[in-house]
Amino acid sequence: MAIFKAEADNESLHYRLCGRGEAVLLIHGLGSSGADWELQARALQRHFRVIIPDLPGSGSSKPSQGDWTIERFAATLWSLLDHLCATRVNIIGFSLGGAVALEMALQRPGSVPRLALINSLASYRIDHWRKWLEARVPPILVGMLGMRRVAGLIARRLFPRRWQLPLRQRATAVLSTVRAGCYAAMALALEAWSSIDRLDRLKSRTLVISAEHDYTPLAEKYALAAALRADIIVVRGSRHGTPFDSTQATNAALLALLMDQPLPPAEQWVCDSPQVLEKIALSCDLTGQQQRAAPARMARGRRRRSVASGHVVTAA
Repeated sequence: MAIFKAEADNESLHYRLCGRGEAVLLIHGLGSSGADWELQARALQRHFRVIIPDLPGSGSSKPSQGDWTIERFAATLWSLLDHLCATRVNIIGFSLGGAVALEMALQRPGSVPRLALINSLASYRIDHWRKWLEARVPPILVGMLGMRRVAGLIARRLFPRRWQLPLRQRATAVLSTVRAGCYAAMALALEAWSSIDRLDRLKSRTLVISAEHDYTPLAEKYALAAALRADIIVVRGSRHGTPFDSTQATNAALLALLMDQPLPPAEQWVCDSPQVLEKIALSCDLTGQQQRAAPARMARGRRRRSVASGHVVTAA
């Protein structure tokens, strides 16, 4: 893991590089971090140079020092790519990361040959009751119950099946370490962002991946794909965490996009079976990395005390 300091906007990002070849940027979602792309990075690094940042206030990156906006996140990531001499880069974004990915492609249309948006939209402004629920209820629950208790609720909703327990445990561990203030600020940034009136600028070959049971209406994903003249696949049985509960379908579709090959047939657009998840759990540590990081994160949080008490004040 390396650190990049963007002098223009005073941001500091942690990022990871793996693989060699054409550049691919992976942007995580709300309450997540770059570490959660592990199952995609393993597949992509065989063919591409994969760049995996933690957005400001996520993972090991410090909270944003300026306004929390999708536009600012996109500009910061472009600064990172400039630093890495990645003048042309394929971008893959999940959920909130999809909004940042689309914003990046709109800021520099000629620099993003291929774009993949997973369970993401072109606008999150409140125009539907389901969007209102998704935008407003989680921050309220965090304020009432705290991040650690809400983490378990979110994880169970993401991965409700009994055999998805390893995914649920890992999601709980990840979300439990998220700073509540950063979570709320990023949610508000997403709600304030829209790209609806700029979609005609996009030049990327685009793939929209949607879960059958995503939080927002499936009709909006079809409308987005139509507006972007993009291919779309709908993963049957998947909920919002498609890169995690449907790794086979996700990775096959991403590789097809990035390698300019036909998309996998529709019968393969399905959620991972218990047997596939069992193999994944055996081949990599689904929970350990974030659980080992949690004590350090919580220790930093405990150091947030007032100067009057004689303790050093540090950022969580």
